[in-house]
Parts: sequence; C-alpha cells; structure tokens
Amino acid sequence: MKFNTKAIHNGQHPDKETGAIIPPIYMTSTYVQEHPGMTKGYDYTRAGNPNYTNLEATLASLEEGNYATVFASGLSAFTALISTLVSGDKVLSTNDLYGGTYRLFTRVFKQYGILFETVNTQDLELLASKIASEKPKVMLVESPTNPLLNISDIEAIAQLCKANGVLLVVDNTFASPYFQQPLTLGADVVMHSTTKYLGGHSDTIGGVLVTNDQDLKVKFDFGRMAIGLNPSPFDVWMTSRSVKTLGVRMERHAENAMKVAQFLEAHPKVKKVYYPGLASHKNHDIARKQMKGFSGIVSVEFNLDLEEAKKMISSLRIFSLAESLGGVESLVDHPASMTHASIPKEEREKIGLTDGLVRFSCGIEDIEDMLADLEHGLKGC
Repeated sequence: MKFNTKAIHNGQHPDKETGAIIPPIYMTSTYVQEHPGMTKGYDYTRAGNPNYTNLEATLASLEEGNYATVFASGLSAFTALISTLVSGDKVLSTNDLYGGTYRLFTRVFKQYGILFETVNTQDLELLASKIASEKPKVMLVESPTNPLLNISDIEAIAQLCKANGVLLVVDNTFASPYFQQPLTLGADVVMHSTTKYLGGHSDTIGGVLVTNDQDLKVKFDFGRMAIGLNPSPFDVWMTSRSVKTLGVRMERHAENAMKVAQFLEAHPKVKKVYYPGLASHKNHDIARKQMKGFSGIVSVEFNLDLEEAKKMISSLRIFSLAESLGGVESLVDHPASMTHASIPKEEREKIGLTDGLVRFSCGIEDIEDMLADLEHGLKGC
C-alpha cells in the first residue's frame, strides 16, 4: 500500500455499529467494565482512547514504523521521551534547535539532573568525537532544522549511534513523513509536533513518537498516562482527518516554497536564502539523498536593517505574521523575537541565527498571490 492510500485508510475503519465511513469522536473520560479489571481495551482516556489508537496506526504506517504514541503537544512527546532517562543521563543535540525544545532541556529538565549539550551534527567527525567522549544516552537530531534549515546525514549519524549504543531520535516535523522517513535511515525514534504539517490547518495541538521498539512503545504509553500528557480525543480526531490530505498538501507546500525561494534569491533586497531545495544550499546533496522533497519552509536574511525587516513582514497580507508553521495558510515569523526568543542572543548568533533572519511557512495559496504579496512588502521598505 502506498503513502496516500495508507494516509486515508490505515487506522480509519468504518464504525462497526453504524457503518459510518469516518470513525466517531470518543469524547469520554471513562469506560464501563464488565467486571473489576475486565475492560474492552480501555479504562480511562488519560491512558488510552479509540481515537488515539486510530491515529497511532496511521502515523506509524506513514513513518514505516510499528508503534506510535500520541501526545498533547510536541513538547509533551519530548517530555515522555525524557521521562525514560534518569539523573546523570546525557542528551546530545543538534545545535540549531527549536527554541521550545532548547527551553525544555535547559530550564526544566536541567534541574532534575538531565544533562544536555548541543553539537554541529553536520560535522560527522566532530560528532563522532563527542559521542565517544560524552557517552550520551540520546542523540537528538532536527533535520531540516528550525529555522536555518540545516540538513544532517541521518543514515551516517544512525551508524555512529548504533556503534556506540546511543538512542537516535529524529525530529521530523519540518519534513513530514511524506518527504522523509528517518526510521528507514536507521533512527530509533521519530518525533513530530503534529500541530504543524500533520495537522496542517492551524487548529489543533499535538505530538507523536514513532518507533519499531516495543519496549519504547510501552515506556512512551506509560509516560503519557503517568504524567498526564494525553491529548484531547477531539484534537486527535481532527488530526486523523487532516492526515488524509497530507500528501497532496505537502506537494503544494514544496512547490510554492521552491518558487518563493527562487524569487527571493534573485531579489536585490535579499542577502541570503535558506532552502534545501536550492542548489546553493550547503546541504543540498544530503537533502536530495534522504528526502523525497524539500517541504514548505524558507528562511531569509534581507539587505535591510532590523526595523526595516520587521516593518516589511508586518506589512504582508497573504503571509500572516504569526508563530507556528505547516498550515494551509502562509505565515511569516521573526525567530529572534518570536519562536526562538527563549534562546539567549549569544547562543543564537553562534549558530548563525541572526536578529535579521525571517522564516516563511509557505502555504497552499496561489503562488501568484504569494509572490505579489512579497513584492509589495519589499517595495515598501
């Protein structure tokens, strides 16, 4: 069964009682038991719900995995992952990391003794040295990264991790399983903020962990139940609905993003464009090797001062000024003051995340309207 067929049918069986083609929303907190301890598979929605089961089957199949666990958010998914560690364990991570993930490690779990260090995961020699000397329990990789769109060689990193007994976790949010499947490249766990492309309509919050390891599945389910990281059945049902169109949406996102990247790369008011689909991107060859397409995010440095750049993005109309990404509507974000403000300025600048960087999440509108919006904004500054 191919991707789009799986997205529509796996985990989405007609309701047995009524024949409804779409499974219902199970908005219940508890379930009747025939005898004490004798259930029909569910006892309390914090621990499980039929809507969770349905979406987990869909997302596991799309990532070519055996198991998935859904959560209330991407950060909830990371929290469940971290709950499998003990004080003194170390997480080594991509240095160009989403601000919320960075904050979770440095301001929350640091006080519980979970060690955290970032490294340039594009430098395999440096990474091999770090893994050997630091002996981390977990290697966390974002690829593409948020917001600089750096690409790491997942297959090569997986080989390093396996040789050293390190669990490799890949945040696949930016690519989606339509364009990249890290488990097939050797990763142990794939994480998504389902809020983004999987949800795709800027109306739900969620997260998921996907793996082929049954023991990890048990631990992730336990973390969700014990810590209370469960999502709403309604949000999960909404995501199941949205995933059905993931393939066609991702094709349009990527098509529009490429045209936006090419337009901006040729514009005199643009200093640099970051998009892995461009031949000018430093990791273009690796991206071509491990990705089917290059997704919908374009980051840009303009030949404008900071206030001019802020004025320009605030004047856009098709690209709404807002945090998040991956929805059908186009968004524009200023990472230094919005999504990545929790990372200290000096840390941001070390990895090249300047105050002038702007991130565009290219939606599925007509490209002519998107380009006209950008042209109008740039003329006004």
